[in-house]
Amino acid sequence: MTSISLYSQDGKAVGELALNEALFGIKPNKALVHEVMVAQRNNARRSIASTKTKGEVSGGGKKPWKQKGTGRARQGSIRSPQWVGGGIAFGPLSERNFSQKVNKKAKRTALLMALSDKVLDKKMIAIESIKTESPKTKVMAEMIKKLPLDRNTLLVAPASNPSLLRMVRNIPNVKLVTVNSVNLNDVLTYRSVAFLKDAVAAFEKIYA
Repeated sequence: MTSISLYSQDGKAVGELALNEALFGIKPNKALVHEVMVAQRNNARRSIASTKTKGEVSGGGKKPWKQKGTGRARQGSIRSPQWVGGGIAFGPLSERNFSQKVNKKAKRTALLMALSDKVLDKKMIAIESIKTESPKTKVMAEMIKKLPLDRNTLLVAPASNPSLLRMVRNIPNVKLVTVNSVNLNDVLTYRSVAFLKDAVAAFEKIYA
């Protein structure tokens, strides 16, 4: 049976939380995970490098010199690529598209494989609940120190929670996401994953 350790917000172990074997007990396929990870990063990539072609560079409307009789090579415009200040022949363009199509089933499987690997390496835990009268960053930072988590942690909540977000957003290397926005890149980037207990059930309901 696949399970993870369940902790209270005080950092005390309170038992084990059983997980769906079909979701969290998948044998990782490194090639598939890598393929989906690269595609996801490329889909988030935007082209920022942009150069102008001969037709986009200003000036150069007049022929520099007559075609024949000068002893020099014929030229049509001072904005041709061979001229200083001319257009770029094969430079990067702003409309370049880096996106890659990813099979929906492959994307889902790669995410579950990455989470299964976290479970196998004891890098994933569950927290009963997070309740506090003062939703402050200091309270969350102290709670994380008490839990068996690495320096950088992905915290997964069942739904959007403004108070929890306020507690987490100023802590370096800690990111809060909901079960609907868990993605492969985050799971691979953060060493530890901490699910709120209710988030585990919500995640299994979505992916089962």
